[in-house]
Formats: sequence, structure tokens, C-alpha cells
Amino acid sequence: MIIIKGGTLVCPDGLRVGDVALEGDKIVRIAASIEAGDGDEVADATGCWVFPGFIDAHTHMQCWTGIDWTADSFETGTRAAACGGTTTIVDYATADRGVTLPDALAEWHKRADGTCTSNYAFHMAIAEWNERNREDLAAMRAGGVSSFKTYFAYDHLRLDDAETLEVLEALKPFGGTLCVHCENGTLVDALQKRVYEAGIHGPEGHPLSRPAECEAEAVSRLLYLAHLAGDAHVNVVHLSTKLGLEAIRAAKARGQKNIFVETCPQYLLLDDTCFTRRGEDGLEGLEFVMSPPPRKPSDRAALRQALLDGEIDTIATDHCSFNLHGQKDRGVDDFRAVPNGGAGVEHRPALIATTFEDQLGPTELCRLMSENPARVFGMWPRKGCLAEGSDADVCVWDPSVEWTILAKAQHQNVDHTPYEGFVCHGRARLTYVNGVLAARDGEPTGATPGTYVPR
Repeated sequence: MIIIKGGTLVCPDGLRVGDVALEGDKIVRIAASIEAGDGDEVADATGCWVFPGFIDAHTHMQCWTGIDWTADSFETGTRAAACGGTTTIVDYATADRGVTLPDALAEWHKRADGTCTSNYAFHMAIAEWNERNREDLAAMRAGGVSSFKTYFAYDHLRLDDAETLEVLEALKPFGGTLCVHCENGTLVDALQKRVYEAGIHGPEGHPLSRPAECEAEAVSRLLYLAHLAGDAHVNVVHLSTKLGLEAIRAAKARGQKNIFVETCPQYLLLDDTCFTRRGEDGLEGLEFVMSPPPRKPSDRAALRQALLDGEIDTIATDHCSFNLHGQKDRGVDDFRAVPNGGAGVEHRPALIATTFEDQLGPTELCRLMSENPARVFGMWPRKGCLAEGSDADVCVWDPSVEWTILAKAQHQNVDHTPYEGFVCHGRARLTYVNGVLAARDGEPTGATPGTYVPR
């Protein structure tokens, strides 16, 4: 048995000082004091917060994006996640056109099974809608997949409005949640061409080709479609704009209930001035090419306030890593050729805890990065909950540690980080996955205890 002693426990009913006992892959006891017996291992958590392991419900590991493979495999990505205190990811398996949903799920299992440090679950992204895919939704549910994704952008992935409505209607009988990438793809395609032909070829062209209006229009359209489908469950992923937030507020004001909202650290910390940065090699602005892009300072401020006001349910990363050299630099003279995506699975808890240091306490951090992802995506109370009987996924967080994010020191398999030089306050001292110590003081132990999480 492992006994974590003397920490401030972040429990569903509030904070308390006490001990947590792990045996096998379960939390077996929580009490003010637990006496260690012969053979028990004791971990000192004095001065620390003891969280249920963090959950990152939006990642893209070992994924072909239509341009290139992501830099992180499930092996490297989940190892980096555990180093930062994240014990479960929910990755987007993708059924490309011509690929069945069961075949896509089997392929993602092949990539992940037996390699992971953190636990992993799958959403299923649907790139085409037909009777075969409709019939296979039941097989997905039986395989532990209860959430799905469709796109309004990217020509090789997007569905039209009628197809999206049918997906929403098909998911509703079993309470499935549809995650949607909300950008108007037709406008993005046209604006990319227009911006490039205007002589803007560098990374600063990327945000110009994907303005806030493209997101807000798509968010509004999704929510009207969900309303038509009888208030179907939808998750607006990676919300980045004030206009998109206003569209969500309007839908809630007219009575829609089943709307979940996700944002990411890049939209809470960065703004579009990042695209004009240039390092010695002239490539630095390229690392911020992700979709949607970091926005105006006013958007960042609006999202930060919405987060504090409880209007945003979860913080994920949309971790989709590409190397600056050899991948992103192929678009140095044409922003349209830059693989879209950024790295963040390792640093999310520290970034959020630090940037909201005087505004979010441990209870709020737990809600946004552990409890709510578990609730929204069908893992509660097995995950996201520090309670007897829950899984032994635990992060012992030391808020007193100060450290600096550096690409050369990270475990993400990528040659840069959007947060280079960011000084963090707090770090995961111990990360347990299924009762096994997976990381200590931000470094992996070498254990790979991660298992598939059916939901």
C-alpha cells in the first residue's frame, strides 16, 4: 500500500488536510491520519495539494494531419503528460474518408496500447457521414467511445450542415457528445488565398486568414443545429474569441442546456503579437501557427474573465506537436504550408496555476482540469475524483517550487515550446497512474502504467 501523508486533499466536498492510501489501482482510504504498516510505502505531501490526476481531453498523438505526422507518439506524449501531472488524455482517433469507425478505433489502439505512461481514452472524429458510419455508432459505444468530433473546416475532414445535424440526431439517443471544430472552412480557404495574394506570406498571415468572425459564425451555426436536434449535447472545442463566447451566451439565453465549452492555455496566455516575433533563424513566429490562432488581447481578456465567471467548463491543450525545424519551417515563405498545431500537454497545469495564481485556488484548478473533463466525457467518479473507490490517479502538487519552461528540458518530443522562458510557480512532485509512480519532480520514472479508459 502507498500512503500519501499530510497534504491538502482536493476532494469533491472541499479541501481537507489528511492522508490518502492507494492499493493496486484504487484509492482505498482517505482519512485524517493513516498509520503505515510493514511493507507500506509512505510519500510525504506536507505543504502540497493532492489532486485527482489531471485530465487533458483534447490531444492529437501519433496522428497524420493531412500534411505530416505529429512529432509526439503516444509513448512520448503520455510520458510528457505524466511529468506535468496529467494522468489521463482523451485523444482524437480519426476515421478518414473511406475508413470505417471500427477500423479507425483499432488503428488508434494499435498505436497506443502498451506504450503509455498516462491513461488514454478516445473520441472518434468522423470525416464522412453515411449509413455505415451511422450503424457503427453502436459499435463505438460498445468499445467505450461516447464522444465524437466533426469539423466545419479542413476540406478533407469537414461535414456540411445537413450531415452535422444528422450526426447530432444519431448521437442523441445514447447521450453522445459531439465535439466540433468551429471555423467557417469556406471563408478560411478564400481568405488564405486573399491574404497570400496581398503579399503577406509569413506567419502573420495566419491569423489574418482566420478572423474571429470565422469562429463565431461556426459556433453560432453549431448551436442552432444542436437546438434543431432537440438540444443535443455539444462541446465547443478550443474556444478562442470573444465573439464566439457571445454566440454561446446567446444560445444559453434562449434556453439551450447541453453546451460544454473548452478553451486552451494558448488562448488564455498568448495573443496575436506572437506572429511577429523573429528569432535569429527567422522562424520563431512559425511555432504559433495553430488553428484557431492566438487572438487579440481583448479576446484573451474576455476568455480569462469568462473562465473566472464559470462560463468555461474545461481547459485542454489541443496538443498537436510539430517540430519547428523540418516540419513547420516548410512554410517559412507561405503560412498556408505550415503544419497547424502546438505543444502543451506537459505544461498545462503549471501554466494555468501560475497565470491565475491569485484568482484560482486548488478547488477551481481541479474543477477545470480534472473534475469537469471527467464529468463531461463519462469518466466520473472513476476519474477526476479524490475519493475512496476511485482510480489511483493522483497528482501531488508542490505550489512552492519555481521553475522555468525550456524546450531543452521538456519531455514533449518537439524542438520548441510556445512558452519558452515562462517562469512557473508550482510543479507536480509525484504523479501516480493506476497506483504506480510515473513521474517525480517533473521527471519520468520509466514506468508505463497507462491503460485504456472505456467511457
